[in-house]
Amino acid sequence: MHPQRERLHNELHARPSIYFTEPAHLYHYALLGEAQQHADLLARLGEATGLDFDSEAVQQILTLDDQVLKWERHTEFSTLTVMVPKGAGVEPWAAPPAWLAQVVDCHSDALINATLVLVEGDDTWRGSTEAYGFRDPAGSQVGGGDATTWGDFRLDGRGYTRLLLLNHGLNAFRLGRMVRRLLEIETYRMMASLSLPLAKELALELQEYELELGQLSDRNAEQEDANPRPLLTALSQLSARLERSGTRSRQRFSATEAYARIVFSRIEELREGRVDHCPRLGTFLLRRFRPTVHYCAAIHQRQESLAESAARLNDLLRTRAQVEIEEQNSSILGSLNERASSQLKIQKAVEGLSIIVISYYIFSLFKLGMESLEALGIAIPPHTAAAVLGPLGVLIVGLLAWRIWRVKRH
Repeated sequence: MHPQRERLHNELHARPSIYFTEPAHLYHYALLGEAQQHADLLARLGEATGLDFDSEAVQQILTLDDQVLKWERHTEFSTLTVMVPKGAGVEPWAAPPAWLAQVVDCHSDALINATLVLVEGDDTWRGSTEAYGFRDPAGSQVGGGDATTWGDFRLDGRGYTRLLLLNHGLNAFRLGRMVRRLLEIETYRMMASLSLPLAKELALELQEYELELGQLSDRNAEQEDANPRPLLTALSQLSARLERSGTRSRQRFSATEAYARIVFSRIEELREGRVDHCPRLGTFLLRRFRPTVHYCAAIHQRQESLAESAARLNDLLRTRAQVEIEEQNSSILGSLNERASSQLKIQKAVEGLSIIVISYYIFSLFKLGMESLEALGIAIPPHTAAAVLGPLGVLIVGLLAWRIWRVKRH
């Protein structure tokens, strides 16, 4: 059996929903943090509830009296959902249990989303959205008309986003899944919006980078004969800043794109229908959420295009520098060729003079030899000496010239 088979197979059941019946309150929190922050939060939950939370688990569903707690760990955040049955006479937007409020307050700095979902039945419905304190809410029939949901997407005094779900015919299984979709829409919408402050900050930086790149492009176009090294230095510094900016934001923009796809998918899964004259929930969200996603995508694309433009200008400058180097090399080679030609002429002249000098010395030696023989009383007729020594001298000089030619050839 493959060691990963069981774990991969169980991924199908890794994220179950809480199954319950109305009326009920669901308190949902999304908290940013790494593994250590997740472990700290689970430890505090364990102290507050007396339940045993496994810090290594991806998700857990535990019960505390009549309450159900669900913990999920994601890549860069974790979620905690608590279902509390709504008793008779309890106000619609009741405060969370004291232990839960205490735990959340201790981690308020990491809290990115807090949503309160009130699930009512037809028998507990108050008759209008105004009775639940909504102002200009958006609403939709969901689940093929088996439920209706409303929300005004405003934060209340405790910092919660309120959603009301009126159940007409959903069983516990479908009701849990429907609430889960609504909670995921809110959670992933907020996670996708995390890049908006970064995108606004980068917009100002990119404007400066574009101006600087434009100035470098103008300098490159106007100074064809100038040394490209100062431009290359300035462009390298700009490219380094662009790369640092891209490294800082690339992961965040990619996460925004992924979270936005989940939001769009969950809205489609609601299977919305119109309620009275209210804007549909999905229409309301998409009309206000899509511009955030598109703005972040535009900043990311602008960043990538600017980096590509800087790379193209860098290629042009390097091409200019390479052409200048090749021209310098060609000039140096031409100068070397001229020197080699001059040295060759000088060498030929020296070789010719060397042969003349050697010939002079050879005949001088022959003359001294003849005079020495005459001093010894051996007389050699001039014509005999010329007949012998002439060809011999010519032979020696020819051998020297041939030797020099052989050395030059090799």
